[in-house]
Amino acid sequence: MTRAVGIDLGSRRIGVAVSDAGGRMAFPRAVIERRGDPDADLRAIVTVVDDVDATVVVVGLPLSLGGGRGPAAQAAEAEAAALAALLEDRRVAVETLDERFTTVTAEAAMAGAGRSARSRRASVDSAAATVLLQSWLDSR
Repeated sequence: MTRAVGIDLGSRRIGVAVSDAGGRMAFPRAVIERRGDPDADLRAIVTVVDDVDATVVVVGLPLSLGGGRGPAAQAAEAEAAALAALLEDRRVAVETLDERFTTVTAEAAMAGAGRSARSRRASVDSAAATVLLQSWLDSR
């Protein structure tokens, strides 16, 4: 197994996580601050993929609590499709995964570890990406 990248698409920040080379553990990475330019945001993700030599990107899909695809899920699917097009010639797969409770899980874990609300805000996106990617790794 080679490395995987987990992505939590937020409106202000993109949370990023990467797996170890064995594909067993997910680790948070610095967030990507949205620049107001969707193409630049996608190129920043591609840079991470290239940096870690990933073969798969797992993008969080924010389904509604009932499992439906609302506007946020549709936007995530569109962004995942655009990312897949950019990564096609690199032979990097892009998958989506239900992320309904990743942010809640990440927030609870950080609060349980004693992190202040202010420090949690700065890193919750990457923590959520880590929860997402670890879930994907565990399912394999």
